[in-house]
Amino acid sequence: MKTVELAFEELGSSNDRPLIILHGFFASSRNWRQVADRLSDKFHVYVPDMRNHGVSPHDPLMDYPSMTADLKSFIDQRGMKKVNLLGHSMGGKIAMWFALNYPECVDKLVVVDIAPVSYKHSFDPLIQALKSLPLNEISNRKQAEAMLAADIPELSYRQFLLQNLVLNHGEYRWRIDLDIFYRMAPNIIAFPDAGKLAPFVGKALFIAGADSNYVKSEDIATLFPKATLNVIANAGHWVHVQQPDIFVEQVVNFLSD
Repeated sequence: MKTVELAFEELGSSNDRPLIILHGFFASSRNWRQVADRLSDKFHVYVPDMRNHGVSPHDPLMDYPSMTADLKSFIDQRGMKKVNLLGHSMGGKIAMWFALNYPECVDKLVVVDIAPVSYKHSFDPLIQALKSLPLNEISNRKQAEAMLAADIPELSYRQFLLQNLVLNHGEYRWRIDLDIFYRMAPNIIAFPDAGKLAPFVGKALFIAGADSNYVKSEDIATLFPKATLNVIANAGHWVHVQQPDIFVEQVVNFLSD
């Protein structure tokens, strides 16, 4: 499988154990900078931009096998034998698929507010709203935010998505390829068939937000029989943003145990 060379941020000492953080759909390494900085006290942290995200190369194919192949190449190029993986949402699915396919490469696994299942929701209306934004009429991000308010009511989510809107030679453009996102979104809400793979019997921690409904313990047990599920109160899908102190504490305790 053809892989792409991932852009990445690196924090911490090379003497510490490696921890790779994998972001979600529409996100990038920059969304994890604060958490990564805190974790870099104890771990050698890598935060790659997955294909089609951040400043990594674009590719028409975006599914979990292809992104897992990118991650395997990233790890192999750096001569790492075993890594800790932490993934949120789409990144959590990449981390799980990697652990199921390359268990010998995974020390411990942390999955944030996602399960190894295919979900029913659709990104189509969201992506269409972003595609319909008249970029040639926008002179600042606040304008773009206001234009998207009807279709994307949650302000924090609008602001998150608009991190992908960049100013280039005086004109706004999307850093991501929305056509690729539109075509590949069904792969992102899905999870590949793991029927022929052995369960991952290493240590795994699933962290879910109490106000989110993405994770059920019965969806985890078959593929990750040794997993622990921790639910954090007063947090939704963005648990690491909404409760960063508790989140970092739980990750450090699990990885240091």
